[in-house]
Amino acid sequence: MSTLRRALDALYFSGGVIAALFLIAILTIIVLQMLARWSGSTFPGATDYAGYCMAGASFFAFAYALNHGAHIRVSLALNAMGRFRRWGETFCFAVGAVTATFVARYAIKYMMQSRQFNDVSQGQDATPLWIPQMVMVAGAVLLAIAFWDNLIRLLATGETNVREDLVDQSHAE
Repeated sequence: MSTLRRALDALYFSGGVIAALFLIAILTIIVLQMLARWSGSTFPGATDYAGYCMAGASFFAFAYALNHGAHIRVSLALNAMGRFRRWGETFCFAVGAVTATFVARYAIKYMMQSRQFNDVSQGQDATPLWIPQMVMVAGAVLLAIAFWDNLIRLLATGETNVREDLVDQSHAE
């Protein structure tokens, strides 16, 4: 296994770990908000922070989920293509790579504008919006890398890095 392959796999795994940490952060924020309510005090911005963590968990999990076959795929259509399946997968990964790159590009542009204009959240916390947007940017860029990685690998070797789930395997037999 090449060094690049190990580095990319470690990058996708790290995205999954970061997503899990964001889920733990959501749980922690909810518990702290409950404790604050029970004690009669307030936790300003807790809902906003939980929302930022949800976006972080989602975006960082995308690349990890893609490589573990957890995204909705068009397996039935691909299996029905028979010997043309590789062409179908190539088309799907090409569309996914271009779309993910487009999303990443505009997420970066949006974050840069938020920082330039000093946008802050509308909530009680008045968080500079570029900070939670940076998390979205990192996850979007990671997803674009994963799509391009799978597309290039498919074109070069005929295989992808996506692990097929049980549904895909049962239809292939």
